[in-house]
Amino acid sequence: MWKPPQRIRFHPAHGHVPTRAEAADSRLFSPVRLGPLALAQRTWVPAMVPWRADEDGFVTEDVLQWYERFARGRPGAIVVEATGIRDVASGPLLRIGHDRYVAGLRELADTVHRASGGHTRVLIQIIDFLSIRRRPEPDKFFRRFLRVTERHRQLLGAASWSEEAVREHLAALPAAALAEVLDAREREALQFGARERVTDMDLPHVRELPRVLPGLFAAAAARAREAGFDGVELHYAHAYTMASFLSATNCRDDGYGGSRENRVRLPLEVYAAARRAVGEDFALGCRFLADECIDGGSGVDDATWFGVEFARAGMDFLSTSRGGKFDDAKQPGVGSAAYPYTGRSGYECMPQYLSDAFGPFGRNVAATATIRAAIRAAGLGTPVVCTGGVHNFEMAEAMLARGDCDIVGTARQSLADPDWALKTVLGQGGQVRLCEYTNYCEGLDQKHKQVTCQLWDRLDLDEPGIRLANDGKRRLVAPPWSPGAA
Repeated sequence: MWKPPQRIRFHPAHGHVPTRAEAADSRLFSPVRLGPLALAQRTWVPAMVPWRADEDGFVTEDVLQWYERFARGRPGAIVVEATGIRDVASGPLLRIGHDRYVAGLRELADTVHRASGGHTRVLIQIIDFLSIRRRPEPDKFFRRFLRVTERHRQLLGAASWSEEAVREHLAALPAAALAEVLDAREREALQFGARERVTDMDLPHVRELPRVLPGLFAAAAARAREAGFDGVELHYAHAYTMASFLSATNCRDDGYGGSRENRVRLPLEVYAAARRAVGEDFALGCRFLADECIDGGSGVDDATWFGVEFARAGMDFLSTSRGGKFDDAKQPGVGSAAYPYTGRSGYECMPQYLSDAFGPFGRNVAATATIRAAIRAAGLGTPVVCTGGVHNFEMAEAMLARGDCDIVGTARQSLADPDWALKTVLGQGGQVRLCEYTNYCEGLDQKHKQVTCQLWDRLDLDEPGIRLANDGKRRLVAPPWSPGAA
């Protein structure tokens, strides 16, 4: 992962630990509505991909135990991981692109409701993504993957050569000579792995995205409602399809790129289709970027404008993130795919305890506050969720008191201690296991390994009935906790 040039060490702290009475009287533990959906408190577990589905995208026992453990901490809401809307192979990621997934997803929603005693609402994040391939062996790239064109022949003076001879010659060229023959996308495919973009208008399936995606998202949202979820979060963030339409880098010439009005067009059409599918009495919102944090990308001004448009369209909530783009990702090793959290934008999304002067805690707060203020200035009351390095009651309560947001999301802190909100509301916040922001979990995610936390994955490995990771060395859920435990 990219690291800032400054190497200032930051330490998480419990801050002010409220008494039970103070917690009960706090903003954080007060109710809030997301349109038709009532939350008992303003704690929110954002979507995190734990790599526990099976290879066909079905809910497994490991998936159920993962979400059951978060639910036992009784947060206001849990958002289930990014779940694919297409019925295509995508490895151990949850899918919702066919009716056959509904039964397993219903068991997941029921598990959260039951484990939280009906306290926690469960939403599901639905996502579309374009193709990305692993970085190939150079020899394999030239002999199998590269499409030999007349341009290559002209540059090589090889008009009469066989295709095999052209491939053999290219494979033997030094890097400097290759740079003169391969175009930018071909060099990217060789050095990083081929990646589709929403601007690849020469590809029919990419050109047709505006026609296809509203129906796919709508069908997925309808399945989510059928499965018993309390709401849907449309994934408009990070490196994926919908965020790419919103990006200032989107230069499509079909009315869906260029100006802000054009870039927001498909996200609004997707929302409208999903709303028609689920009705007005079902919570529907989105997660989007407060700042892309890349050169030439969308900034806070764009995000503020988008946020107002989303609120005007009738979304029930807006959740912000930042960065996490392929545009500045580091080169992967041969056989691996690019990972959108390895560049500067990735650091902005998941900063570490070694940081610049701004630090890893609350990097997304100021941008989110700007977006929320613009929504309120437009006369709209849409609740806004802010995440990013929040790890204690004092910080969360201050964000709400200042009006930075309406709901506070805690991803890594909830992973470190799924009971942090329950411990705090019971006046036992001093027992909260604080995230150390080493990004151990992110390192596992990058390798598509089952995600755990280093603070608990080696604890009580002999506990009866626990499930272990595929390596047999790590527990897959945090140890249990009960009120009054030391």
